[in-house]
Amino acid sequence: RHAVCIFYLVLRALDTVEDDMSIPLDVKVPMLHEFHSHLYQPDWKYTESKEKDRQVLEDFPTISMEFRNLSKVYQDVISDICHKMGVGMAEFLEKKVDSQREWDKYCHYVAGLVGIGLSRLFSASELEDSIVGQDTDLANSMGLFLQKTNIIRDYLEDQMEGREFWPREVWSRYAKKLSDLAKPENIDVAVQCLNELITNALHHVPDVLTYLSRLKNQSVFNFCAIPQVMAIATLAACYNNQQVFRGVVKIRKGQAVTLMMDATNIQAVKAIMYQYVEEIYQKIPSTDPSSNKTQQVIASIRAMSLPGSPMASRHHYSPIYLSCAMLLAALSWQYLSTLSKATEEYVQAGEN
Repeated sequence: RHAVCIFYLVLRALDTVEDDMSIPLDVKVPMLHEFHSHLYQPDWKYTESKEKDRQVLEDFPTISMEFRNLSKVYQDVISDICHKMGVGMAEFLEKKVDSQREWDKYCHYVAGLVGIGLSRLFSASELEDSIVGQDTDLANSMGLFLQKTNIIRDYLEDQMEGREFWPREVWSRYAKKLSDLAKPENIDVAVQCLNELITNALHHVPDVLTYLSRLKNQSVFNFCAIPQVMAIATLAACYNNQQVFRGVVKIRKGQAVTLMMDATNIQAVKAIMYQYVEEIYQKIPSTDPSSNKTQQVIASIRAMSLPGSPMASRHHYSPIYLSCAMLLAALSWQYLSTLSKATEEYVQAGEN
């Protein structure tokens, strides 16, 4: 738990440096390359960030101290991944994502390495077999599936922030500029481009299922499975959906809580994956340029998800501690959402 927590905070600090547009490139590139070395420098911190998460940089001595208190086997994994990620982030600061191969490479640096690092931590803890940490291809796919889902869903937000992560090789077949996909007159080709990228992301699902099938520890399984089922539900909501280019597409809160409660064993996860790829299959337009490829990848996912009665395994009762935790999470989520909405309405009333 502590190793995963510190791993997250270290990468959050690294990501905050990457995201901070106020840091000049000639300063940022060396910072990213050398960031891993600051883990062993008790006094290093950065106090000039303008990012919302700047506290992790300002209080970095607290994080690095806890890092140095971890077992050496955990330190080695975290430092190594931090180094590789920093180098990869620096590489993509000065170039855009052009080919689909570069899209995979970028996603590897910012998310695939997280999957690989976590897998190595799981194995180092001996909660999981050594193969989990050694099979970097499967661990990489876990990260790529999540990252591609976020990139696909966040098209409009990234456009508004001046960021572009959709691969040029794909979108250039549908528009002259990536921003053109948001224009109402281009909505038909925009959705076709969206569907092609979702089809690309779906190719990682078989690896995800294979990876999850190897996990033995219940907590590790829940930790890994929940984001993956959230991702497939998000892709199903985005597929062939014009709203991606007009606003935010999110899965419903109740749907998210149900996924959290259900995704506690491999058969349940297979059933969830089956359900959502079927949902996508039903929405495939016959005129879509990627329709054949989408059908093919869905067929491969079906083949992995079908043993037994796929929906029967959904009726799985998780351990009581997990049920209580999920219920508490659901209630907290509902409370915070209601509070946020009430605050928003109060502010709007004051402005009026």
